[in-house]
Order: sequence, then structure tokens, then C-alpha cells
Amino acid sequence: IMVQKSPASTVGDLAQAVKELFHVDNEIHIIGTRHGEKRYETLLTKEEYLVAQDMGDFYRVPADTRDLNYDKYFVEGSKELTQEGEYNSDNTQRLSVEQIKERLLELDYVRKELKEWQNQ
Repeated sequence: IMVQKSPASTVGDLAQAVKELFHVDNEIHIIGTRHGEKRYETLLTKEEYLVAQDMGDFYRVPADTRDLNYDKYFVEGSKELTQEGEYNSDNTQRLSVEQIKERLLELDYVRKELKEWQNQ
């Protein structure tokens, strides 16, 4: 499994970036977290992060080739988990509003909509 290292943004910062690109002054209403809604996306679990190899722009998670013989875990034990945490959209690089605007302007769809908005 290859997991790309990617920056993240908050929905609030994304909304602010769109407001600024389209030069509108709509109020942003924060309604709170909905039941069952996640605060961030997990890209690598703690267990995956432990064995992941940092390849620069990606993490490589090798296949789990362990057999089903669990006897060694009762007799010998296993190495301890030394790395804590996981890789998720909350602990990766966070984009600023300006960086979000730059990324949005790279999208043909956004440029088209912005041009149509400006021609109104």
C-alpha cells in the first residue's frame, strides 16, 4: 500500500478561500459537529504507521506476511511498539487560506466558474 503525503485544510479555511476568490461577503455559519462525523481522516493507523517506510512523498506499508502461528507471541513475545501515533489529516501539513486559493486556482473547473462569476 502506498499512501501519499498530502497537505490538508479545514472546511472553514476552504470556505474562507472560496469567499475571497469570488469576492463575496457571505457569512459562514458554524453549525457544529454532526452525530457520527469524524474530525479528521485517518490515512495510516497506528499499526500501519509503525511498519510504514517513509519514501519521501509517500509512505509504503508492506504486506502483512505473518502466518497464523501465534505460539511465538506466547513463548517469545514480539518487539514493542516504539512509534506512537498515526498519520491523519489532523497531523499533516495544514494549508493556509492563501495556499488553498492557489490550489483551487489550479483547477480548470474553479477558473471557469470564477470567470463566469466575474462576467455577471
